[in-house]
Amino acid sequence: MCRIISGDTMATGQIFSKTTQALFYNYKQLPIQRMLDFDFLCGRETPSVAGIINPGSEGFQKLFFGQEEIAIPVHSAIEAACAAHPTADVFINFASFRSAAASSMAALKQPTIRVVAIIAEGVPESDTKQLIAYARANNKVVIGPATVGGIQAGAFKIGDTAGTIDNIIHCKLYRPGSVGFVSKSGGMSNELYNSIARVTDGIYEGIAIGGDVFPGSTLSDHVLRFNNIPQVKMIVVLGELGGRDEYSLVEALKQGKINKPVVAWVSGTCATLFKSEVQFGHAGAKSGGEMESAQAKNEALREAGAVVPTSYEAFEGAIKETFDKLAEGGKITAVKEITPPQIPEDLNSAIKSGKVRAPTHIISTISDDRGEEPTYAGVPMSSIVEQGLGVGDVISLLWFKRSLPRYCTRFIEICIMLCADHGPCVSGAHNTIVTARAGKDLVSSLVSGLLTIGPRFGGAIDDAARYFKDAYDRGLTPYEFVESMKKKGIRVPGIGHRIKRGDNRDKRVELLQEFSRANFPSVKYMEYAVEVETYTLSKANNLVLNVDGAIGSLFLDLLAGSGMFTKQEIDEIVGIGYLNGLFVLARSIGLIGHTFDQKRLKQPLYRHPWEDVLYTK
Repeated sequence: MCRIISGDTMATGQIFSKTTQALFYNYKQLPIQRMLDFDFLCGRETPSVAGIINPGSEGFQKLFFGQEEIAIPVHSAIEAACAAHPTADVFINFASFRSAAASSMAALKQPTIRVVAIIAEGVPESDTKQLIAYARANNKVVIGPATVGGIQAGAFKIGDTAGTIDNIIHCKLYRPGSVGFVSKSGGMSNELYNSIARVTDGIYEGIAIGGDVFPGSTLSDHVLRFNNIPQVKMIVVLGELGGRDEYSLVEALKQGKINKPVVAWVSGTCATLFKSEVQFGHAGAKSGGEMESAQAKNEALREAGAVVPTSYEAFEGAIKETFDKLAEGGKITAVKEITPPQIPEDLNSAIKSGKVRAPTHIISTISDDRGEEPTYAGVPMSSIVEQGLGVGDVISLLWFKRSLPRYCTRFIEICIMLCADHGPCVSGAHNTIVTARAGKDLVSSLVSGLLTIGPRFGGAIDDAARYFKDAYDRGLTPYEFVESMKKKGIRVPGIGHRIKRGDNRDKRVELLQEFSRANFPSVKYMEYAVEVETYTLSKANNLVLNVDGAIGSLFLDLLAGSGMFTKQEIDEIVGIGYLNGLFVLARSIGLIGHTFDQKRLKQPLYRHPWEDVLYTK
């Protein structure tokens, strides 16, 4: 926990520890995972991210804490998150510049929040000033805006601070050193962490205050904090031209408020080489006069007692010299080096680097959405549209994995049109209507109707094709076929209708037969089915070839006559249930229509009339 003093100021001591926990605003997977990986590297017992705030979302996000997969709670509001995690006192704000100020102020007003880090650049200066005023009036700390955050070595880090795990290990940030570091630049912080690790025992705490004109906390704020942290033995400061922040540090040095060695450098000395004013990377990195130049600031810091090298290239040497003097004087105890644990590598990165191979869990051969546009059986979506292909062509690609001739795809489309609906009284439509009138949603109503499809309703196409094919291929006469089925106690699939008769044929069957005779190379299976119908009509006038039988026999002719399928493929198509799929697809159109019809008519709950029920013992 941070130490606070009363008055219009910020924390004066350590603001992070090995038990610090944060709330992360606006979910970003990578920086959160980097925080958790740093936790594991440092040997923390609990994750540093207590909860995630994602406006409008609640639940959990799965992430890794070392080898273990954990679920971090997600809250929709700042207030709810703070109430659920009262020990989390750091608020890491990854909101955009448009909403960063409002969400940061909401966090500052929570009694449990002590530190707010604002990552976004471009936060309006007037909003930032309000945040600064509120934070200082309430003894809270703002880091940023336009910051990468901060880190306490071996304990806690904010978001992407210090970059990758490899960089963190290289800079020895997994264990505390003796140097307090503060900078305006997040990018240069990574560079200095590396330099400091090379010539000292490493960082104890590092802060990037951000490059905006009005940072939430200043260089001198953090230098004064470092001065009050016993583990910090020396302080390194990296400033930049523009603004007058460094002069508050100059005054603190002159007034004797800092009793630890300060090694400082203000970057931007090259600005004098330009004839006109130059705007460097940060909003605040622009000299507004002589006093704001890097040369003037470096000279002022040098005169106030800071160790200021002659150039940035000499900065690392000055840090080393200062550290070595402290070590020789016995003011720094040698840090015991430790070997950090190995962070388990994510499977995706390990696969990319060729370190492991992993089996896939799904095989797909019909479509691919990994490129610039989806493909169906290798055919780009744009090509399908540009060629003017239809639904039958798409079914051809996705179901049969090949482009069938136009007469085949047209036949598929005719089947869909003819089977789309057969009135409200059939079982599927009836179920859908009853379900829709019960107030259920579209999907529930549709599925209710689809569940009635089977051997007694619309599901006989595959069986019709299977039995007709077997009988024809074995050379059975219609008489032999029908009588053998009768002996087995099996009704001939595709034969028989509740309404249609020999003198009142199903118009759908006639349309299919007309199309196929005009377009198919061969209709041998369909003609065989007609011969079977002739025999069954001699038995009873309702034993006509129905639409299931017509589609089943004609699909056999399509598959065999197109010359694009082997016998084995045809048997597989019939066996898997492709043909019933046509009826399911087609009838879904009608069932959806019945659902919309009932809802449009605002029909009440259906109750079957008791007069239509035979009550008997």
